[in-house]
Amino acid sequence: MKKRIVSKFGGTSMGNAECMIRSAQVCLKQKSNLIVVSATSGTTNLLIELSLTAEKKSWPEAETILRKIETNHLKIAAELKSSEQTQQALHSLIHELESLTRGIHLLKDCSAKAFDYIQSFGERLSSLLFTDALTQEAKKSGQPHLIKWLDARTILKTDDQFSKARPLTDLIIQIAQSDLIPQIEQGTVFVTQGFIGETLDGKTTTLGRGGSDYSAAIFAEAIAAETLEIWTDVPGIATTDPRICSSAKSLKEISFKEASELATFGAKVLHPATLIPAIRKNIPVFVGSSFDSDQKGTWVLKNVSEWPLVRALALRKKQTLVTLSTPEMLHTHGFLFGIFKIFNDHKVSIDAITTSEISVSVTLDDSTLVNTKLIEDLSKSADVQIEDGLALVSLIGNNINHTPGLANKIFETISDINVRMICLGASKHNFCFLVKEDDGATVVQKLHHQFID
Repeated sequence: MKKRIVSKFGGTSMGNAECMIRSAQVCLKQKSNLIVVSATSGTTNLLIELSLTAEKKSWPEAETILRKIETNHLKIAAELKSSEQTQQALHSLIHELESLTRGIHLLKDCSAKAFDYIQSFGERLSSLLFTDALTQEAKKSGQPHLIKWLDARTILKTDDQFSKARPLTDLIIQIAQSDLIPQIEQGTVFVTQGFIGETLDGKTTTLGRGGSDYSAAIFAEAIAAETLEIWTDVPGIATTDPRICSSAKSLKEISFKEASELATFGAKVLHPATLIPAIRKNIPVFVGSSFDSDQKGTWVLKNVSEWPLVRALALRKKQTLVTLSTPEMLHTHGFLFGIFKIFNDHKVSIDAITTSEISVSVTLDDSTLVNTKLIEDLSKSADVQIEDGLALVSLIGNNINHTPGLANKIFETISDINVRMICLGASKHNFCFLVKEDDGATVVQKLHHQFID
């Protein structure tokens, strides 16, 4: 049986022809069997802008964005000397995108279904170009693989929750076992798209921003891969964001549980949902830089050689603290159930939570406040206080909730910073607290110096 490797390349790794050629060389070096690619850097943002402009503004404004997307991709095609077939496919996709956006402009309406479909064009365009790049590099290197472009939607089936679709895991595995694994065993290399899927009735869906990592993990699970590789523009996972703390260093390894906490609480290298399929099947995940594939990178594993108290620090900005208070909460059952049902009905995710006898405080992303109906519904059950302009600082490590003196050491280190809320005890891998957003970077720098430097 051939070793199966799934490799995912982010937007910067698809940024231009040079980046695509470099990424193709990484694939050949790693002997990748299935390659998942993101849209070229900036394209998803342009597609979102195109959708909004087509719906709300003039057609010439929308067409300007459309032509920018077209020019960017045709430029890469020309530099790659793409085949006539690929160039025709690119023109066909651009024509389809134009027809769709003209329809949105005429109707002055962009449904969630149409919005997802428009966003799918980024990965569909980039994967066509990368298939050409990989084919050319394989020929140059004397590795005559059969390289096939694969429409991810034929495999990655989802529910119909547009923009945040949930994969139908059992069905995906079933399809992959019959349609992909036999061809991979015969030497076929597939290039496919991240981020997108399809409902059972053929409607295109997306998995949410950053969902290409998640797609790659789903494919890795589906084909029973031995390794999942995430190739990006940084050399692995760092102890914190190097842009915040200059002494941040790359980690050689990190456990699944630590990495999950790190991704959830602000690290940008991995999508928070990425590790779920990998954890289910215990698939090792490698995170490295496509710009310098010889660097060691970071391995994400179930079992690691060392389990430090503090492995890394994360900073999640643009947080809002929502405090719900009512005397009715005192010695009353069912109150929290009712509150969380409201969040569930509005499909809002809570990051951290603390409670007292008559109040409960939760942290949310600032963008949630756009949902005024959520606040209205919460106000029917309790007095609602909202504080924004906050940041959530997280210490990620091991045995955190059973280490005497840790909290004392943390707060002595940042004694001049006001802490708004503390969340400890739910996980032995995480200690998080809220501070003013303006203080976030300083807090991370001080704690990194104390616990990691």
